[in-house]
Amino acid sequence: MSHGPRSGLAAVSSALLAMSRHLEVRDVLKTIVASARELLDAQYAALGVPDDHGGFAQFVVDGVSGEQWKAIGPLPRQHGILAAMLHEATPQRLGDVRKDPRFGGWPSAHPDLVDFLGLPIRDGDEVIGALFLANKNCPKPQGTCGFTADDEELLGILAQHAAIALTNARLYERSRELTIAEERSRLAHELHDAVSQKLFSLRLTAQAAATLVDRDPARAKGELQQVAALAAEAADELRAAVVELRPAALDEDGLVATLRTQIQVLDRAHTARVTFTGHGVKALPAAQEEALLRVAQEALHNALRHSAADHVDVTLQRRGAGAVLRVTDDGSGFDTRTVRRAGRHLGLVSMRDRASGAGGRLTVQSAPGKGTTIEMEVPGG
Repeated sequence: MSHGPRSGLAAVSSALLAMSRHLEVRDVLKTIVASARELLDAQYAALGVPDDHGGFAQFVVDGVSGEQWKAIGPLPRQHGILAAMLHEATPQRLGDVRKDPRFGGWPSAHPDLVDFLGLPIRDGDEVIGALFLANKNCPKPQGTCGFTADDEELLGILAQHAAIALTNARLYERSRELTIAEERSRLAHELHDAVSQKLFSLRLTAQAAATLVDRDPARAKGELQQVAALAAEAADELRAAVVELRPAALDEDGLVATLRTQIQVLDRAHTARVTFTGHGVKALPAAQEEALLRVAQEALHNALRHSAADHVDVTLQRRGAGAVLRVTDDGSGFDTRTVRRAGRHLGLVSMRDRASGAGGRLTVQSAPGKGTTIEMEVPGG
C-alpha cells in the first residue's frame, strides 16, 4: 500500500466516516470520489452511476476544475473500459489505459490519463456504479502501472462501503419521496373535505338569502355578507392546501417551462409588465425545483398584489451545479428593518423556510419607494 499501516487505517476510517455523514446521493458520490483520490494519492478520480440508456445518470469527478469539466463536453457513454467495469463487473488495473485495445479516445480538453485503476460498485449482483482512479502520484518506470495490487485491494474495500453508503442514500431519498406522496394524499383529502364543507355552507346561505330578498332585505343583506365571508374562507383554505402540492406541470414540463408559462399568464392578467428570462438551468432535484417555483409564486403574488409595481422581472440562471432565482419589482418596497412585522404578511417566513428546506438560502433587498428584490439560491444535486 502507498500509505503506512497507521496512516492507511486512519485514512480509510476518515473516508468511511465521511461517507456515512451524507444522505443526499450527490453528496455521497462526491465524498466517495474525493476520498478515493486522497486515499490512493491519484491525480484524478471519477464515479459514474449508469442509466438504462447506455449513458450515466450521474458522473462525478475529482481533480478536474469546473472550467476543464465544462470544456470536456457531454457525459461519457458506457463504452470501452467503463463498459467492462459495468457489464463484466471486473476490476481494471492498467499500466497505460491508452494502449488498451478497448480504449476509444477522449475529447481534446480531456486530461491525459495513463495508469488506471477501476472497480465496479456492487449491491449484491447489481452493479450500481463504476469507480476509477488515474495517474498515481509516484515515480514509475515507463509502461509500469503505478497502482499496485494493494491499492486495488484498498479500493475494493472502499467500493464495498461506497455501495452501502450509496444504497442508503437512495433509500433515504426514496423514503422522502414516499413521505411527500403520502403528505400530498393527505392534503388532497383535507382539501376535499374542508372546501366541500365550506361550499355546502355557502350554497345553503345563498339559498337563504335568495328567499329573503323580497320580504326581509336587511336579513338578506346579512346572509349575503355571510356568503362573501364563506367564499373568502374557502378560497384561503384552497390556496393553503394547493400550495403544498407539486403541480403536474413541474413534473411534465420542468421548472423553466413551468415558470415561463405561469409568468405569461400573469403578464396578460395584470396591468404590470411581468417578464421572465432563463439562463442555462439544468434539471435540479425535485425538492429544489418545487421550492424555487413556490418562492417565485409567492414573490410574484406580493409584487402584483401589494407593491403597486409597474414592472416585475423574474430571472432563473445557472450558478455552479445549482441555480439562482431573482424576482425584482419597481414597486413601493418596504423597510427591511421591520421585516419581522412585515414578514408574515408578505410570506417571507414561508419563503425562507422553503429555501432552507431545499438546502438553499433566501435574501431580501428592499427600501421604501425603491422596489424589492428577492433572491433564492440552491446548490443543485
